[in-house]
Amino acid sequence: MIKAVIFDLDGTLLDRDSSLKNFIKNQYKKYFSEFKHIPEQQYTERFIELDNKGYVWKDKVYQQLVQEYSISNLTWEQLLEDYINSFQYSCISFPNMEEVLKELKNRGIRLGMITNGLTKFQSLNLQALGIHSYIDTILISEQEGIKKPHAEIFLRALKKLGVTPEESMYVGDHPENDVLGAQNVGMNAVWKKDPFWSPTFPIEHTIDDLGELLHLVNWFKKV
Repeated sequence: MIKAVIFDLDGTLLDRDSSLKNFIKNQYKKYFSEFKHIPEQQYTERFIELDNKGYVWKDKVYQQLVQEYSISNLTWEQLLEDYINSFQYSCISFPNMEEVLKELKNRGIRLGMITNGLTKFQSLNLQALGIHSYIDTILISEQEGIKKPHAEIFLRALKKLGVTPEESMYVGDHPENDVLGAQNVGMNAVWKKDPFWSPTFPIEHTIDDLGELLHLVNWFKKV
């Protein structure tokens, strides 16, 4: 029986692709006087390419953009600071996020989160999604000093929630960092499908939409 469900953030609860496009559009508008020599679509596409699904930190992204597009009146440090402080206002959750969290909570299931990233940045995004009232424990890699897929960060979350690996479910979008990382400590892992990633190993439990998670939890009750 599942007693706890632990989530990844980016690409799982937070629709990072839509949020990033939203942010780039807003930042482009904010600094239009410095960006106007760059076609907006071209700038957006290049930003997304350099970002590599969030696995390249934005200091490198902005340094490259400033150099490529000869942005002279803004430094990459200024742009990065704006990203850290303003991304929260562009956050978009996936459909059914709040409904699923609320229903799991109503069923008495404990909820957790493990996310790789910087503490301040991820904390602001979590606040923007308004889900702190549902989540019992949150582990952010910078704060923990360790990141997924290392086993220790999963084990810490399980300890805080007071459950065994077999009593828990982990939901994430990255095949190795999330699914394999959780499986390696004995958790029931669920892949929230993302076509950007191509798993190199078979994955038993998958969902396309967060709403499907409730049916999966019910299925685990019967096995």
